[in-house]
Amino acid sequence: MIAFIMRLKSRAHFTIGPQPGLRDATFLGTNARRRKQARQRLAILIGLFLAAYLALGARLLQYGLNEPLQSAAIDAGAHAVASRPDLTDRNGLLLATDLNTVSLYAEPRRIIDADEVVEKLALVVPNLDWRETHRKLHSNSAFQWLRRQLTPKQQAEILALGLPGIGFRPEKRRFYPGGVTAAHIVGHVNVDNQGLAGMERYLDQQGLADLRAAGLTNDTRLEPVKLSIDLRVQNIVREVAAKAMVDYEAEAAGAVILDAQTGEVLAMASVPDYDPNEPSRRLTDGSIDKEYEKGWFNRISNATFEMGSTFKSFTLAMGLDEGKIALNSVVDASRPIRMGGFTIRDFKGKNRPLSIPEVFQYSSNIGTAAVADMVGIENHQQFFTRLGLLSKLETEMPGVATPTQPRNWKKINSVTISFGHGVSTTPLQTAAAAAALMNGGHLIPPTFLPRSRDVAQSLATRVLKDTTSADMRTLYDRNGQIGSGRHAQVEGFLVGGKTGTAEKVINGRYSKTSNFNSFLAAFPMDKPRYIVLSIIDAPRTGENGARTAASNAAPMVKAIIRRTAPLLGVQPRFADASSDLRLIDY
Repeated sequence: MIAFIMRLKSRAHFTIGPQPGLRDATFLGTNARRRKQARQRLAILIGLFLAAYLALGARLLQYGLNEPLQSAAIDAGAHAVASRPDLTDRNGLLLATDLNTVSLYAEPRRIIDADEVVEKLALVVPNLDWRETHRKLHSNSAFQWLRRQLTPKQQAEILALGLPGIGFRPEKRRFYPGGVTAAHIVGHVNVDNQGLAGMERYLDQQGLADLRAAGLTNDTRLEPVKLSIDLRVQNIVREVAAKAMVDYEAEAAGAVILDAQTGEVLAMASVPDYDPNEPSRRLTDGSIDKEYEKGWFNRISNATFEMGSTFKSFTLAMGLDEGKIALNSVVDASRPIRMGGFTIRDFKGKNRPLSIPEVFQYSSNIGTAAVADMVGIENHQQFFTRLGLLSKLETEMPGVATPTQPRNWKKINSVTISFGHGVSTTPLQTAAAAAALMNGGHLIPPTFLPRSRDVAQSLATRVLKDTTSADMRTLYDRNGQIGSGRHAQVEGFLVGGKTGTAEKVINGRYSKTSNFNSFLAAFPMDKPRYIVLSIIDAPRTGENGARTAASNAAPMVKAIIRRTAPLLGVQPRFADASSDLRLIDY
């Protein structure tokens, strides 16, 4: 611009040469006009430059007064991660919460040297996929995630690299202080804080997902959600299950504690399990660890099993409730039953008539089948349906498995189902049905949320007579003292129960070498408050080297009750137990 002005000045002083007279006057006039035009052009040019500078300054001032943007390439709502409410146990102990974190993104159009970016990021970000990161940085998109949920140290180190086109976005990360302790109850979320399993998924189903979609949870502190479980009790149950799986060389193990008066689940564990802070793991070659992901499988509520002899509880309750038998009734168990090409025998049978308490104590298949035959096929199916054993369990936990049963019940089906073969149910609904046997005959849907007795009674359905429930308490108490249930007996806490040793179904056939064992217990038997059910899948051994439920599933319940009863507020009581009948294990 200065050179241009100098040229104008030189033109303003330019003269053609000296001329006399009029020509001199004309020249002077012309020269004056030229100088005037030059000054006008100069003024216009200066004005244009000033206007441009003023416009540029005003625009910069406008940008400075506006709210700062994260990045021109990012849609502020497209990548927002919503907040979730805290989850706590019944005593307010924290189970899940949100932590503030940041995630690393790139704007490929602003990347100068992709190779340099990848090399420098690899120094900070562990296990960075070079090939995939190169692909993202060379893409024509405006936004690419590079790594979600960085640590503050990683963020600081990346900032120090000073890489253009690289930025951070505030996010939420779900944190589970207890790790594996309550994994199958609490569940877990994905990287976008969306519930995938357990009560985390339940929250989304109850409207949290809709609030997120509407953008109403991004900066809102939501009220904590209290669960029914007791974290102290849950930790013990999980420890016992994990130890049993190792000690008895089993494929899996688990247990659940249910309040028989309210239906509240106080603890539920299934092992193998996983850490919800790290729901997936990668092997050294970068592939997903499929064995670790098997821990997602919750055998207490998300799987069905043939529960074996624990079902004899329900068959005998059916006979008592229908008036076909009484506690002093006797049934013939002297010989095996031949039916439909099958022979039904007792394990260590007595080969004689048995009283109903003996049928329960000795776990007689023949005696139980005789009771089912008295009731009839149709009434048998109706009774088990009434107890909730044949339909999908209604509870908050997502992914609850649906029981399986024969399409058409025939006599052989009724007979085998009477002692726990031919129908598969979830352990959780088995425990819920057992609660009805103990609490006076009321079926209460189990819940993972706190529930008062008044609310429980409003939801309860009467499925048994009071007298039937009283008779079943007698059978459970007796078996806990002198039968197989004594392996779960804890001195002072009056434990009653029933073992279940079922041949495991493998490839559609019953295995002679693999069992699915369970123990169904209640305590204290003078006024049952809690149901405890343990399961152990395919154990290779047990106490004294046996593989029956009395040698592994029952000791699990004993360990659980011994450690949790004081925490549950059960006062020990001591009395002399009768032992005038023969002790026997099944």
